[in-house]
Amino acid sequence: MEHIQIALVDDHRLFRSGITSLINNFKGFNILFEASNGEEMIRKISARLKPDIVLLDIHMPVMDGAATALWLKENYPEIRIVVLSMLEDPDKVLTMLKFGAKGYLLKDSEPFEFEQALQKVSVGEVYYPEFVTRLLINSFNQAHNQITLQLRELEFLKLAASELTYKEIATQMCISIRTVDGYRDHLFEKLGVKSRIGLVLYAIKNKLIEL
Repeated sequence: MEHIQIALVDDHRLFRSGITSLINNFKGFNILFEASNGEEMIRKISARLKPDIVLLDIHMPVMDGAATALWLKENYPEIRIVVLSMLEDPDKVLTMLKFGAKGYLLKDSEPFEFEQALQKVSVGEVYYPEFVTRLLINSFNQAHNQITLQLRELEFLKLAASELTYKEIATQMCISIRTVDGYRDHLFEKLGVKSRIGLVLYAIKNKLIEL
């Protein structure tokens, strides 16, 4: 059985040294090369010297983890990326996942977690710690909870959040009061609110109006 070849890209030499020693003791894995940033990795990688997995830090000088992950996605999509980092803000984590990271390891993870992550990713699975899984779920829910408003619905909502009466809104929108009632009832149902105050609160929460 051939060893899984790994490239370690991180700007901290002592950390690289420790991880290299750790991984070289794992059965079936081998450090192919090390690099201190994405640019150095690009200089070393080739069709002949191509890792199966790249262990990639996020914060690096010259060329950071996000830029490196994007380059790998565009040039070597078959290479699997495992992020090596400390706790990051949600945007950075989600960016790395969007750019193809199949695993996420905290730098202070236990050795068995490193081995488990490499084993899973090497056979096409993913390895994410609990906080990353939560971020993915929250991001998915937010994307699917977004409500798309038509232009006329949006116009009515903004006017409903003003001091105008429904009759004055009808005049301003050049529609009948019955049509205004239709917009109101439709938005009540669409936005899950029960009153004009609910419409106002929705408009404020989603920054559709300024106070």
